[in-house]
Amino acid sequence: MAVPDGAAPRRAAVLGHPVAHSLSPVLHRAAYDALGLAGWRYEMHDVDTHELVPFLAALDETWAGLSLTMPLKQEALRAVDVVQPLAEAVGAVNTVLLQPGGLTVGANTDVHGLVQALREAEPRGVDGPRTRGVIVGGGATAASAIAALGELGVRRPVVAVRSLGRAGTVLRAAAAMGVEPDLVTLGTDRATGLLRDAEIVVSTVPGGASTTLAPLVADHRLDAAQVLLDVVYEGWPTPLPQQWLASGGSVAPGWLMLLHQACEQVRLMTGRQAPEAAMRAALTAAVAPA
Repeated sequence: MAVPDGAAPRRAAVLGHPVAHSLSPVLHRAAYDALGLAGWRYEMHDVDTHELVPFLAALDETWAGLSLTMPLKQEALRAVDVVQPLAEAVGAVNTVLLQPGGLTVGANTDVHGLVQALREAEPRGVDGPRTRGVIVGGGATAASAIAALGELGVRRPVVAVRSLGRAGTVLRAAAAMGVEPDLVTLGTDRATGLLRDAEIVVSTVPGGASTTLAPLVADHRLDAAQVLLDVVYEGWPTPLPQQWLASGGSVAPGWLMLLHQACEQVRLMTGRQAPEAAMRAALTAAVAPA
């Protein structure tokens, strides 16, 4: 999959709509500098769903790959030539790899990013698979979280959503992976009890929703082995992870998932081991409060 000649000038980019907020350029450019890939450049393009196919068609042999953000992750399933099995199962492509002859391959590194971020945040001394996991939200990132929790040992994840009718994406992904999620409605006593009892929680909802979720654990004592990953990295930390920490739990920031998924993208696009330390330093500097 990877491009073998890192010395040759190559192009990569992040696509999305809107895309100006993306930190992918920070990560990938730091990687190129650390790897000595002077001929590589990483760009940013505002591309909406109806523009993805013509954008892909215009790529030439200088392109190595693309990072995709919303709303392109599901559209890319239909736009690329080949979809890797994991991306097909979760129903989301966040990485496009360019192969010789112009073949486009859709991959998913979000699952890798989720797994590595959760493992990094887990306290030392926690042994064995995790079995109790809750995913908050029902969109594309929640579908990737289904696969990530499965890799960590959670076979019957709880999916908590505000409206059961909006969980189609995550339910389709679960069915493709042979997983039977327990679908619950946020705000109910049962959902709150499951959230408080979970060993792993992945919140995939926008930052504003964190304000309404934080009170659910405000009067409850958590264990340090209970890990929360909030995928939001703009305006970090949001109220939910702040309260989770205050209640005794452990937290994986959203930027940590972003880091690890980008490391995997760099590996796939360049054929080199990603320089995680350099990428981490650049990202933490970018997300640090002004």
